[in-house]
Amino acid sequence: MRILHVNKFFDERGGAEVYLHELMSKQREEGHEVHVFSTESPENEPSTDKKYFVERFDLSRREGWWKDLKKARNFLWNSEARLQIRRMIHEVNPDVIHLHNVYHHLSSSILGPIRVSRIPAVMTLHDYNLASPNYAMFDQAGVCAHGKDGHYFEIVKHRCAAPEYLANFLAALEITWTKSRQAYEKTIQLFLCPSRFMQKKMEEWHEPAEQMRYVPNPTDLPERIALRGGGYVLYAGRLSREKGLSSMIEAALEVPNLKIKIAGKGPEEESLKSLVKRLNIKNIEFLGFVPKEELAMIRDHAEAVVLPTVSYENASGSLLEAMAAGLPCLGTKTGGNPELVKDEENGFLVTPGDITDWSRVLKRFTRLSEAEREKMGRQSRERILRNHTWPQHLERIKRCYEEAKRLIK
Repeated sequence: MRILHVNKFFDERGGAEVYLHELMSKQREEGHEVHVFSTESPENEPSTDKKYFVERFDLSRREGWWKDLKKARNFLWNSEARLQIRRMIHEVNPDVIHLHNVYHHLSSSILGPIRVSRIPAVMTLHDYNLASPNYAMFDQAGVCAHGKDGHYFEIVKHRCAAPEYLANFLAALEITWTKSRQAYEKTIQLFLCPSRFMQKKMEEWHEPAEQMRYVPNPTDLPERIALRGGGYVLYAGRLSREKGLSSMIEAALEVPNLKIKIAGKGPEEESLKSLVKRLNIKNIEFLGFVPKEELAMIRDHAEAVVLPTVSYENASGSLLEAMAAGLPCLGTKTGGNPELVKDEENGFLVTPGDITDWSRVLKRFTRLSEAEREKMGRQSRERILRNHTWPQHLERIKRCYEEAKRLIK
């Protein structure tokens, strides 16, 4: 099968890109011919398809009115992307097109050439941008429902998607334009949801239920389970507000005998370090950015992995990797987390942002015997084996491709 993947980035910037590279690699191992369409960057992984890639714009900063005007235009309608994907479809002639994150950088301009090609298309929903101009459904006040029922310009009033009004206005304008044409819904045969929560949220926001398919995210399965024994729990991820680290950190003050290691960087790093210093918390250690191989070794000796997120986590790679390694998981009751962590089975669930509840759970975990921790870890790994291995995932993806082919005829 000849497969064309489409994603706005081709460097390993985040979870969507990590998944994309893994999926492409696994599909090649199965004997498929795999291609990609994306934007240019010196950080991109090597690709024979780079001749099709289009200019990438930095949407995070102002660069003068002329450059910003060009970026705003491409945010809404990227003419270069439209021309290049049309050319790529003609020259590569894929059997199926698999879209990922395309919003804003590639824009809905690419959908017309896909639609007229009559090539089956599926799209993995890595975030909530199909339904909401605020792709995380999270803002400075917390979980964000502004924009529901077509009231997209509510996000401008509340500045949900970004601090500046212009960015919110463009996001609201873009989704109003695409929804008026049902551009994604009329082009994509199936939308693949990595969690039941994502599927339910899309349906709540009036996306077509008949086009949604639950396809749980996979993870690699280590040959052996984690050694544990390090006496610490581990958080690994971005240090940002939606990850809810401050509530867990404050709770750690009540559990001084449990060390917590925090790996990662992000905009909240300095404020979190200041919080630890101000409260004189001795059992928190910030590791900064940790390379993948070194992080795996740190996780190997952890007693558990923690995920204190307060936003709608979709399908956490951090939890999946920990579960595959046979570790208990302590996570919040939000988004797709409860689909992975079953309270008191393979870990504990915590009320998002609740310091008292985090204190309760951390204390409870410290009281577990070695046998109880081992049992939780074993149940974590068994849950991966039942539903989240790569062979299972590849088979589900293949079935979705085949269904998309039937639907387009």
